[in-house]
Amino acid sequence: MSNAPVPTATTAEPPSSKVAIVAALAANLAIAIIKFVAAGFTGSSAMLAEGIHSVVDTANEWLLLLGLRKSQRPAHEGRPFGYGRELYFWSFIVSICIFAIGGGISVYEGIEHLRHPAPMGNPMWNYVVLGLAFLFDGASFLVARRTFNAQRKGRSFWRTFRSSKDPSTFVVLFEDAADLLGLMVAFLGVFLSHYFNNPSLDGVASLLIGVILLVVAGLLLRENKSLLLGEPAEATMLQDVTTLVNADAAVVATDTPLSSYLSPHEILLVLRVEFQPTLTATQLTEAVGRLESTVQERYPDVRHVFVEPSFVEQAAVKV
Repeated sequence: MSNAPVPTATTAEPPSSKVAIVAALAANLAIAIIKFVAAGFTGSSAMLAEGIHSVVDTANEWLLLLGLRKSQRPAHEGRPFGYGRELYFWSFIVSICIFAIGGGISVYEGIEHLRHPAPMGNPMWNYVVLGLAFLFDGASFLVARRTFNAQRKGRSFWRTFRSSKDPSTFVVLFEDAADLLGLMVAFLGVFLSHYFNNPSLDGVASLLIGVILLVVAGLLLRENKSLLLGEPAEATMLQDVTTLVNADAAVVATDTPLSSYLSPHEILLVLRVEFQPTLTATQLTEAVGRLESTVQERYPDVRHVFVEPSFVEQAAVKV
């Protein structure tokens, strides 16, 4: 017996990170334009790498918004559990873009600049652009951090990151953090290259920016892959559900529930329950419905509950 999903009514709840994504998209688009202008005037390899980085970030925010929109499509007969994992798929694509395009091109640009160093022009453009970019990215980072911190509930940063089921939150946070680190490296590259009159240092800065992006992309790829394959609900929640089920008078025992996240706010739960053998069909139906309601009242994110009933064999009675 089960609480079968209703295709026309089941949709994933939109995550609370849309504001952070839109803020990051607007900031990165403006920053990309001014970085390319500065790179064109000064010939800075680090600034060109930063411009590419911002273009990739802008495209990534658009992909995240696309994933959010697609994940909200209603369920139907062809997709009875909806499209919640669309968000996980597009977040995985974003991680690949950061790795292959952002990190790869920055590393390539740095190597080329080391092989063929060119004198840098007036660095004033770079300093102005880097300062403006730091302000824009800093504001975007603060918005993303506030959204991420709302999920922490007293937990450490890394524990929250590893347990988060909303990639649109931590992807934006890590992108913005990588942006700020990249800007600091680019500033050092421009300053040291101009101060020592050594254009190779600008190429080294571009390489370091690429390494930062590759490390961030590696972390995001690992987490998004795990979400895409399906992560179970938290152990504390499953233990509480087990306690709730065992408290019902019709239940003899139950195994630890099977579970999987279909989206950040949509959980599928399978309850393997051993019922009293004396229950009639009507009583069993009522017990199943009661268990489903009890669990979903306590945990609204549990959108699908399936109950697999079994019965205790009655012992032989001596006459």
